[in-house]
Amino acid sequence: MNWKQILWFVGAALAGGLMAVGVYKMAEPSAGASDFSLQASPKFAALDSQGNLLPDFRQVAHLTTPAVVHVKSKMGQRSQSSAQEIPDPFRDFFGDRGFRFEMPQPNTPREGSGSGVLISADGYIVTNNHVIENAEEVEVVLNDKRSYTAKIVGADPSTDLALLKISEKDLPFLSFGNSDEVEVGEWVLAIGNPFNLTSTVTAGIVSAKARNLNLLNDKFRIESFIQTDAAVNPGNSGGALVNARGELVGINTAIASQTGSYAGYSFAVPSQMANKVMNDLKEFGAVQRGFLGVSIRDVDAKFAETEGLKVLKGVYVQEVNDNSAAQQAGLKKGDVITSVDGVNVSSSSELQEQIGRRRPGDKVSLKIFRGSEEKSYAVTLKSVTGEVGVVKKTDYEMGSLLGADFTACSEQELKDAGIKNGVKVNKLRSGKLQSSGMKEGFIITAIDKKLVFKPTEVEAILRAKQGGVLIEGIYSDGTKAYYAIGL
Repeated sequence: MNWKQILWFVGAALAGGLMAVGVYKMAEPSAGASDFSLQASPKFAALDSQGNLLPDFRQVAHLTTPAVVHVKSKMGQRSQSSAQEIPDPFRDFFGDRGFRFEMPQPNTPREGSGSGVLISADGYIVTNNHVIENAEEVEVVLNDKRSYTAKIVGADPSTDLALLKISEKDLPFLSFGNSDEVEVGEWVLAIGNPFNLTSTVTAGIVSAKARNLNLLNDKFRIESFIQTDAAVNPGNSGGALVNARGELVGINTAIASQTGSYAGYSFAVPSQMANKVMNDLKEFGAVQRGFLGVSIRDVDAKFAETEGLKVLKGVYVQEVNDNSAAQQAGLKKGDVITSVDGVNVSSSSELQEQIGRRRPGDKVSLKIFRGSEEKSYAVTLKSVTGEVGVVKKTDYEMGSLLGADFTACSEQELKDAGIKNGVKVNKLRSGKLQSSGMKEGFIITAIDKKLVFKPTEVEAILRAKQGGVLIEGIYSDGTKAYYAIGL
């Protein structure tokens, strides 16, 4: 082989090698594309025609939709009205709570429609209280069209939640997720029955957390809503808010709207609160809610400057109630609560949510700022009646009938009134006592001549009574009074 042939073979070999390297590089994916695809979840991701990553909720919707039910409530008879409604900017999507001008028409049955979520295979369902409030009959229609008459196990107006039960087995259900771990910007799905359109799924992101709208008409309301921009409308109320893993992270409850229909924001009760309420209703028939016994407000820069506070984040204690859990633990007016059991709280709604998850008798650790000094307090929570034991369903029912909140009198209050025993009427709402003419601050000393010493004794005695009852006592200015009520 001469030198010309050798050079030709070497050149051909080099050319072939370069071509092989070029073809390999063209076939090899870029480093960026490889990293991106590895970071993306293959289960819930897809690419559009330009190769951009898009969320794909098909599997989540397929798994969760069968567990969301249609709730139909019958409220009996009322006068039908021809009405023009003035919209309420923060309204629920079930009841008609805007201002109305009405022209009564003949009586017709009232019916309402909402949503619910199966939370167990044996037929327990969570929904909103306003969906079933005052209902004489509740019908539940499953995603597969099966229909059942539901029993109302219990309801909690403070959180606008209720627990239903149908008699069936092996039902699809959703597991509660941890709403504390939900983050702003996270994708969520809203599933429900808007406008009686069953099994409707919409998507959005979490816009904010711990929203307080002053929406619920309850003295002890707890509003710490998850705010989303997932589209919800009348009928979604009581439906599911789920994350990208199909976990239940909230119960859709309200929307912000000028028209009563979706206008950009919706609000859901966090799953951690819903789970606690459902367990209480199932076990006790009534929610076991702990109370600190304080009046609170948020802290902002202007308020901090006015009050000379050293911290901007936290919840300011305006008043500490007598004989309350907070007073017994040593909290004082002017304290700023910054955390509950290690969880930071920067607003009243966050504090209410954290305390509202606990039961009477539970101990919590609070961190507070008093002046420039940080302190820790162990607080044993009490019930609304000032006790640490379980509150029975009948206690709530009696409290609603009487329309009053009672507290034990302090030694100083008894001394000032010149009495040795008594229970103070701390707050009055619509009910038997207010109708009798009784005023707040009245100290009940005896019921039908039987002396009372504790708030629980007042309700226990009244529960056992029928017919007319004589209540006697005294006001702080020394005025004695007698009130008669009928039970």
